[in-house]
Amino acid sequence: MAKLSVIIVNYNVRYFLEQCLHSVLRAARGIDCEIFVVDNKSYDNSCEMVREKFPDVVLIANAENVGFSVAIIRQSGYQRVNMCCS
Repeated sequence: MAKLSVIIVNYNVRYFLEQCLHSVLRAARGIDCEIFVVDNKSYDNSCEMVREKFPDVVLIANAENVGFSVAIIRQSGYQRVNMCCS
């Protein structure tokens, strides 16, 4: 389990997501870190960009736009399950 988890919620902001991921990766050098992108059913090819350019980032592609709060809560729940069960 990583010491730091970064959760980024995305919806149709591919350019800014890419810049954000570059920034987070630079800042996380030397830190035990895991990065999650929760995509809220973007139609701007954000998911494809993450898969191609950031293969170590965990991508969770929602089947619908559930909104920011729900995306964070779901991902936090996923984190707790992994913490308890790993």
